[in-house]
Amino acid sequence: MTRWLTEAVPRGRVAAFRTVIYLFVAADLVIFTPWVRTRVSVPGDLYRPLLIGRLLPLPTPTETLVTVIFWSLLALALLAATGRAPRLLGWAVCALYLEWMIIAMSYGKVDHDRFGLLIALAVLPTAGRARHGDTTRTEAGGWALRVTQIAVICTYFLAAFAKLRFGGLDWLTGSVLARAIIRRGTDLADLIAQVPYLLIVAQFGIVAFELLSPVVFFLPPRWRHAMVGFFYSFHVVTIATITISFAPHLAAMTSFLPLERVRPLVWARRLIGRGSPASTSTDVDTLPDQDPVGASANTAPLGDQAPVVGRPAGP
Repeated sequence: MTRWLTEAVPRGRVAAFRTVIYLFVAADLVIFTPWVRTRVSVPGDLYRPLLIGRLLPLPTPTETLVTVIFWSLLALALLAATGRAPRLLGWAVCALYLEWMIIAMSYGKVDHDRFGLLIALAVLPTAGRARHGDTTRTEAGGWALRVTQIAVICTYFLAAFAKLRFGGLDWLTGSVLARAIIRRGTDLADLIAQVPYLLIVAQFGIVAFELLSPVVFFLPPRWRHAMVGFFYSFHVVTIATITISFAPHLAAMTSFLPLERVRPLVWARRLIGRGSPASTSTDVDTLPDQDPVGASANTAPLGDQAPVVGRPAGP
């Protein structure tokens, strides 16, 4: 069990995952949850902090407090995405984002799609330093990714448990999806709703998929990636039909992917290099080591004949 929890992964994967998570936190503040700043206009009597907010205890949100958290978190998340000071910046982002979520979810609605993201923010500072493209393996980074993966799968499995606990078997045979389509459905959802019994079949399928989600840990890598791809496709359909976004969950789910293979900066340099006049067809990073000792000014070809590539000039 310990070996599975701390399975070593390339440091480059940890660095890429760290960048994805912290950039998402910055994007979340300005795209997905900017409405949290409007909470200061709500009377303080309506603030009902979550259990963690009562235990600490945390103050009732004010305009000054929310503004300071917003700008501090935005700046620190962007800095943390660079990989610098992973522990100091990581813990700071984790604490500030947790408070941001407590403020957001203490007015009557709690979103379960942020569990994996919060766990990722809590464990990333323990992964230590990691550089993009580094192939050396790290057990600390592997543990951080594995714990995030467990949180992602728990989100699915416990969602099914909650459906059956509070809705019972009626959740499977009722009109849950029909009500969702009436409230926030798209044209695509309207077409699907016209097919007899399809929504009931979809409800059975959703619960079965969520209950079986832990199977992903027992699959070989190729099939595991295929199943994670199915997870993503499920959320694409969800957004396309009932416009429910699980963006934080999708960001945390990248912990399953070989992110070290995604090198946008390297790809951009290669693209720019190919477009420049002085570029060659071979990337500099792939050239074999060359010994400069044999190089000299006397490299002109003999007569009108150019030397063969890879051979020195001369007889």
